[in-house]
Amino acid sequence: MFFGRKNKPLLGLDITTSSVKLIELSGSAGNYKVDSYAAEPTPNNAVSEKAIVDAQAVGEAIRRAVKRSGTSNKECAIAISGDAAVTKLIQMPRSLNDSEMEGQVELQADQYIPFPMEEVSFDFEVQGESAKDPEMLDVLLVATRNENVEQRQAAVEAAGLIARVVDVEAFALENSCQLLTHQMADGGMDHTIAVVDFGASSTTFSILRDLRVIYTRDFAFGGQQLTEEIMRTYGLSLEEAGRAKKEGGLPSNFQPEVLDPFMDEMSLQVSRSLQFFLASGSGREQPESILVCGGCANIPGVADVIASRVGIPAEIGDPLGQMKLSSRAKSLGVVKDSTALLTACGLALRSFD
Repeated sequence: MFFGRKNKPLLGLDITTSSVKLIELSGSAGNYKVDSYAAEPTPNNAVSEKAIVDAQAVGEAIRRAVKRSGTSNKECAIAISGDAAVTKLIQMPRSLNDSEMEGQVELQADQYIPFPMEEVSFDFEVQGESAKDPEMLDVLLVATRNENVEQRQAAVEAAGLIARVVDVEAFALENSCQLLTHQMADGGMDHTIAVVDFGASSTTFSILRDLRVIYTRDFAFGGQQLTEEIMRTYGLSLEEAGRAKKEGGLPSNFQPEVLDPFMDEMSLQVSRSLQFFLASGSGREQPESILVCGGCANIPGVADVIASRVGIPAEIGDPLGQMKLSSRAKSLGVVKDSTALLTACGLALRSFD
C-alpha cells in the first residue's frame, strides 16, 4: 500500500488535527492543473496527535469536502505520519527477480521492525544501484502497525472513498517539493534548501539537497498555539478564536502582544531545527534559503521575520505557483490555502509516478 499501486488519477487527501484537505490534479510534469479542491474543518477531538480517534466523524468531514469539490473520483492517496513509520534502507542482490525480491525483503524486514510481523503493514521500493556495491540494489523498506493504516482506511471508507495508496507524510512532502522548484535557484539542483511546513499542531522541518530530503524533523508546534493564545487573551471560545485568527477584527494590541511573540517563536523553532541539522552529521552546511509553508505562512510578514532572525533568505512556499487552476477550485479558496497544500499535493502527484 505504501508508495503506490496507481493506474488512474488519485485524490490527494491530507487528514490533520485541524482540517481535511483534498486536491485533484491532471496534466503532466511542469503542466499540472488543479481540477478539484476543498477543505473542511476536522471535528474537535476526532484526530489527536495525528491518530484518528473518531473515524466516522472524520469520514463525514471527508464526505463534505468531496461534495464541495465537485469531483466524481472515488480513489485517493492518504498518508500516515512519519512518527508512525519505520523506514530502513537495505541492500539486495540485483540478480533477484520481483517475487524473489519480495520474499527476501520480508525475511529481512523481521530484523528491523520492532513489532510482530502479523501486526505490521509493510512495503518496499527499489531506489537504484547501491553506491557501496554495483552488484547490489538499495531498497527502501517502510513499515507501520496495521492500526495506523486501518484508522485512515476506516475514515476514507466512511466517506465512500477507496484508499489506493497509503504513503508516509515525509515522502509525500518530498514528492511535492518538485512543485517548489520555481522558487529555488537552478531548480534546486546543486543547492541546499530548507522547507518548513507549519501545521496546526505539528511542524515538519526538512532539508533538501538536489530535491532529495537529506534531513527531516517533526516537532510539536503549530497554528493551534496561536489560536489558544487568542482564546486566553481575549476570553473567546475555540471556534471564535479560530474565526478571529482568519478573519481579523481583534483589538489593536493583538499584533504586539500576541502575533509578534508567536512569530518570534516560529523563528526560534526554525533556528533550533537548523542547529539540530548542523549537528546531525559531518559536512553539514547552512541551507541557502528557506521556504515557509503551512497555514502559519499566511501570517503577513512572517517570512521576513524568520529571515531577519535566522539570517537566511526566506519566502513563502507556493506549490501551485506554476499550475493552472479550475474556476471551481479558485472559488473554494485554493489560492489562499496553497501554502498549506504540500502534503495533499504530494499525495495527488502519486497519480503520475
